[in-house]
Formats: sequence, C-alpha cells, structure tokens
Amino acid sequence: MRASDRAYWALREDIVEWRIPPGTVLGEVEQAERLGVSRTPLREALSRLTAEGLAAPHSGRGVVVTDISLDNVAELFELRTALECQAASLAARRGQPDDFRKLQQEFASAASLLRGDDPDRHSYYELVARLDATIDEAAANEYLSQALRNLRVHMARIRRLAKDNPDRLLAAATEHANIAGAIAAGDSQLAAAATLVHLHQSLEHLKSTQQSSERTAS
Repeated sequence: MRASDRAYWALREDIVEWRIPPGTVLGEVEQAERLGVSRTPLREALSRLTAEGLAAPHSGRGVVVTDISLDNVAELFELRTALECQAASLAARRGQPDDFRKLQQEFASAASLLRGDDPDRHSYYELVARLDATIDEAAANEYLSQALRNLRVHMARIRRLAKDNPDRLLAAATEHANIAGAIAAGDSQLAAAATLVHLHQSLEHLKSTQQSSERTAS
C-alpha cells in the first residue's frame, strides 16, 4: 500500500471513530510523524479527506476535522432518504428473496445481541453492514452504490451522536427486519416505505439526543 493510502485510511478511521474529534487541526508535521510518512503523501491523504468532506481548509494553512451539527445531519438524511429508498426499491425488484429472508430472520433475533448488561453492538452493526451490502448488490446500480458508500462514511461518524441507546437499537432492529422482509417479498413500494420509516425514526432520535445534550451542557 502506498504511503499516501496508508495515511489516508488511518486518518479516515480515526476521524470516523472520533479518535480525532471534530475541530482538531491536522498539522502536517505532527500527523506525518505520528503516521510514519513524509509530508508529501500526508498532503495527498489530507486532500482526499477534504474532498470527502471529513476535513476542511483551516485559516489558509493545513486542514481541520469538520464539525457535525444538526443542520449537517438533516441535510445528510435528506440525501440518505433519496438514495436508500431507491436502493431498497430496486433490490425488491432485482434481488434474491432468500438472501433477504435470512437477513430478516437474523434481525428478528437481534434482540439477543442487544439485551443484557453487555450488549454486542459490534455484531449488530456488522449485521446492519451486511444488509447494506446485500441491498447494494441486489440494486445492481454501481453509481447508486458508490454514492451510498460515500454517504455511509459520514453516517458512521454521526452514529456516535446517537449514543447507542438500547431502546433505539432494538427498535431499529425491528425496522431493519421490516425492510429485509419487504425486499424478500418483492414489494418495491413497501421496501421504500419501510426504509423511509426507519430513516425518519433514526433522524428524530438523533435530534432528540442532541437537543438533550445541549440542554444538559447549558
């Protein structure tokens, strides 16, 4: 792997996982030393992050990790709604029903992952990622899939704002089961509608969580 690619993926993961939080200045000297690369490949990595919207120019020199606000979240969900509802609709028309029936069953059993004192959120998010990948493959539209992959980078960052509320995760598992079931049934309208319900509930939860955090901080 090229040094610029190595630096890009390392920084990207640190930003998405909030190990480098919003507002952090990504100084070239500091990051080059930390990642063990020279400044030229680091600049290439920073340019890619800026193009993706994960970083932005800072005071004419260097870049800073972009912030996340409720306005950003609302705009991303507008785009997410358009893309994911279309992808679910296409998957219902083009996908293999058995693949989605299996996923529906797994989501119906996901409560066992999320209940108790030590919920297995990692396995649950892996299941969500498999549903996303299966929908992408079934939709059979590479342009749509590429747009969704780019969007999901930002959605992974935003997920941290929801604070992994157990009740919300259980509700989301049911919503994902409904999406998978509608696709398995070959009902494109129901698949899009189930996706719309899930996205609406997710956005409302994010707004509620953020507003509660802001009231606590004030």
